[in-house]
Amino acid sequence: MTTKQNITVRRSEERGHANHGWLDSYHSFSFARYYDPAHMGFRSLRVINQDVVAPGGGFPTHPHDNMEIFSYVLRGALSHEDSMGNHKTLHPGEIQLMSAGSGITHSEFNHSASEPVELLQIWLTPAERNLTPSYTEWKPNEEQANARKTLLISPDGREHSATIHQDALIYRVQLKAGESVPHELTEGRGAWLQLIKGELKFNDTLLHPGDAASTEDPGTIQLSAISDTEALLFDLN
Repeated sequence: MTTKQNITVRRSEERGHANHGWLDSYHSFSFARYYDPAHMGFRSLRVINQDVVAPGGGFPTHPHDNMEIFSYVLRGALSHEDSMGNHKTLHPGEIQLMSAGSGITHSEFNHSASEPVELLQIWLTPAERNLTPSYTEWKPNEEQANARKTLLISPDGREHSATIHQDALIYRVQLKAGESVPHELTEGRGAWLQLIKGELKFNDTLLHPGDAASTEDPGTIQLSAISDTEALLFDLN
């Protein structure tokens, strides 16, 4: 039996949108010139941008501080450079996690001169300010590659996850049509699910690509795939 929880839906078409030619971006929360006081974030989750970067395009070197930032590549390849000396290229299903802490600079570019790169760029506020900046990556091992629910990021690096300076558990959910997986949300926490592809039911609420659903009611969340799906699930203090 599905737990009765109050669910808030954020539809894909309701998001902020900016097209700069080289960058086509959808904003789940207020970002840059898109401002909506009703959508400033969810708990420690501050930014979810779905970005498509044109071939050869990218974000030139720019600063960040006091933010936990990660990119999740959906298609194509993303090149990253930062003031800590990291030079990396990420591919679909991989993430990079950067703790900006007391301050860093970095750049991100489409690695390809002919194909676009699509990614989710996600920011969370840290539990502490002015930490020493750090950078790490996550790639699935053999067991995680096809798992229905995989822990990508946690505060303690459990289950081969990347470490974040916040009480946040971030999962990748990938289900075949007809499959389902539960998630237990404990008292005092909130869950946000961002659907990347396919059709999925969040309890009894049907979601389409780009949609999100959230709840702050404890209990079992049942995620059921109508078609082959991929999503990120945030369990936040």
